[in-house]
Amino acid sequence: MALVIHDNCGALHSKSAVDDLDDHFRDECGIFSVYAHLEATNLCYLGLHALQHRGQESAGIVSVDGETTHVHRGMGLVQDVFNPATIAQLPGDIAIGHVRYSTAGGSHLRNAQPFAVDVRGQSLSVAHNGNFTNTEELRRILEARGAIFQTTTDTELLLHLVAHAPQDKVVDRVLHALSQIEGAYSMLVLAGDTLIAARDPHGIRPMCLGIINRAHVIASEPTAFELITAEYVREIEPGEVLVFTRSSVESLKPFAPAPPRMCVFEYVYFARPDSRLEGRSVYQARRAMGHALAEQSPVEADVVIAVPDSGVPAAVGFAERSGIPFQMGLIRSHYVGRTFIEPQQSIRHFGVRLKLSPVRDLLEGKRVVVVDDSIVRGTTSRKIVKMLRDAGAREVHLRISSPPTRWPCFYGIDTPNRRELIAATHTTSEISRYITSDSLEYLSIEGLRRAVGYDPVRGDGFCEACFSGEYPISIVPVERLTRNA
Repeated sequence: MALVIHDNCGALHSKSAVDDLDDHFRDECGIFSVYAHLEATNLCYLGLHALQHRGQESAGIVSVDGETTHVHRGMGLVQDVFNPATIAQLPGDIAIGHVRYSTAGGSHLRNAQPFAVDVRGQSLSVAHNGNFTNTEELRRILEARGAIFQTTTDTELLLHLVAHAPQDKVVDRVLHALSQIEGAYSMLVLAGDTLIAARDPHGIRPMCLGIINRAHVIASEPTAFELITAEYVREIEPGEVLVFTRSSVESLKPFAPAPPRMCVFEYVYFARPDSRLEGRSVYQARRAMGHALAEQSPVEADVVIAVPDSGVPAAVGFAERSGIPFQMGLIRSHYVGRTFIEPQQSIRHFGVRLKLSPVRDLLEGKRVVVVDDSIVRGTTSRKIVKMLRDAGAREVHLRISSPPTRWPCFYGIDTPNRRELIAATHTTSEISRYITSDSLEYLSIEGLRRAVGYDPVRGDGFCEACFSGEYPISIVPVERLTRNA
């Protein structure tokens, strides 16, 4: 089968104030696929657009039209990478797509996915959301066997493992490769016209199945189905592998059972609020976080505002439970790109002011509760508090709808090392003094669990490692954690 690749370098992003104005964790990646639909590439493009919040560095689509595999990747947003001409270069009724942040490997076109290669005379493409935790060990083994790596991402390991697998059938080779991988993955593998969708045994990263006109679709979040009017079918279960062929759909459970541990930060920040994950509404979970936060950490104030957009549902919940009115005291610009020409004469807090603008009439002379979902380094929170005071706020009380983030993530989220996480090295009162708020309170882990519907009797469970340091999967050597501490 022939392989045709159209790589689009686009505009590589230089660092500016805009890169520093968002002190949230980066959203790992998003994956989408369409199997057996005449408009597979168009639908895949739309699905990636709906998942844009999960990755804004690069985008790519691989399509198959029987004899040929077509690839187009580029740096930037989905709408910048693809246009009618590039979509026309991706014929076929099968497509897989990917949007990316660089959680493993740098921000370069060579690391943009899906990857596509020829293995044993057959085209093989892969799109991956997550991180392998035994990357260094596997890479050393493969290099000793003569493997030559073209990228710096862990995803390329899967291609080499499949190429070295002893089995004859491609599905068996993929399963053999997955059996050697540790870590988090929701993954799409396209081998000729066979599509394989796999989720790691703990189900750390989300993945769901839908259907449209008898064609199957897979997405990181079900909200991507809404745009293309696909019907949501179900979550792909932790440890499940789905194999799609022209004649059948097969569900396999090749791995030993493991307790479910989906990333709880999906509910806190990563997933779109209109999504449902594991039967739970993300919006309602965030609203419940606000309820719990108001009960746990009340404060006398005149107005509740949110750091938009991710803090809005929790702020609504805080206002409902506290009885303090909610107002849109910060307005977000939705037209901020990844780069911006800064003025030669420095403007104080330029990056945050470019993205957020306070509504003085709602803030002046008021005691303000400002709700955000998390604090990573604290730099943006400090600038927001200063901005609110400049707008006339008499008091600023910061409430965070998640526990303190004290530990880095090794499962597909771009988190700093421990020394860059302010909560790892400072108490809550010290952080409050640094960001100059009148008070600061975080939601407790118990409050977060109640908000997301945690039920240990039912066998629920989440990965909370960024809060607790308790990692559900073996991670990098301990000395690396110590070095980061």
